[in-house]
Amino acid sequence: MKKTLSLILLLILATSAAYADLSVHFLDVGQGDATLVVCDGEAMLIDGGSPSASQFLFTYLRQEVVSLSAIVATHPHDDHIGGLAAALNAVPVDVIYSPVTTWNGKTWKSLVKYASAQVTPIVIPQERDSFPLGGATVTILHCWPEAWAENDMSIVLRVDYGSTSFLFTGDAEKMSEYMMLTERVPLKADVLKVAHHGSRYCSSPEFIEAVAPSWAVISCGEGNPYGHPHEETLRALAGVKVLRTDQLGTIVFHSDGQTLTVSTADVHEVTATYIGNRNSMKFHYPDCASVADMTEHNKVPLASREDAIALGYKPCGSCKP
Repeated sequence: MKKTLSLILLLILATSAAYADLSVHFLDVGQGDATLVVCDGEAMLIDGGSPSASQFLFTYLRQEVVSLSAIVATHPHDDHIGGLAAALNAVPVDVIYSPVTTWNGKTWKSLVKYASAQVTPIVIPQERDSFPLGGATVTILHCWPEAWAENDMSIVLRVDYGSTSFLFTGDAEKMSEYMMLTERVPLKADVLKVAHHGSRYCSSPEFIEAVAPSWAVISCGEGNPYGHPHEETLRALAGVKVLRTDQLGTIVFHSDGQTLTVSTADVHEVTATYIGNRNSMKFHYPDCASVADMTEHNKVPLASREDAIALGYKPCGSCKP
């Protein structure tokens, strides 16, 4: 009898260990995308928001993880890769997956600079490639480097954990959706990260029908100038539970391999000990005269001197922080 009970206990423990926990953090980075996926102590970052999200992303990663097994830069637009230099400064990164290895622009060059300093390779993944993330499986469904529309370059990937699943679409537009539907890639998922911040140029009714999500997450900025999410996309998502970062802040899903729970509490506020200038890349005490002359757009709250230096800021010559 004792042996039988011991065997039952071992089976229960083994089952619990197999699906310990997956958490998916849809980060509130304003008008951009950034998602942190953590499973059994391993982590992956999908996009990094715009440059203005750098300090928030840096702080969030430092509090949540000690390293990243992978970064997926879905495509080289600033609102998706702008904060990735900060991510590389925050924690060690094993590999960066991107549809391109060369690109013009200051933001891309900053990403390459910090990836090179860490000796982190930038790799173009192949469709149907997969890799483990703890007990989860990550599969590349679509990667189109030759696309004439940059949004359609987007890496589309899914994360499967037990019987739960997430689909991440970058900014992939309707041509990419058509290709995936034609190729019959496995799109069905419990949670859909809606493409291109809810733009009308994505999320065709046929694509949404194929994914058949229970939940849809839209990452966009409050009062953004593009009017995201567009009404056409919201109509396509009728009947799906839609969560938006512009309304709820950071959204976190948890999975035990069978069930999903969701939280919208964001506890990663940045307390400003210093103020950085995004334009000059100098940091200052908050009462420095130079801070009063900055535009609000250029002000970056910095939690510590170490954070400021790690993010590439230099001390002000006047207030000498």
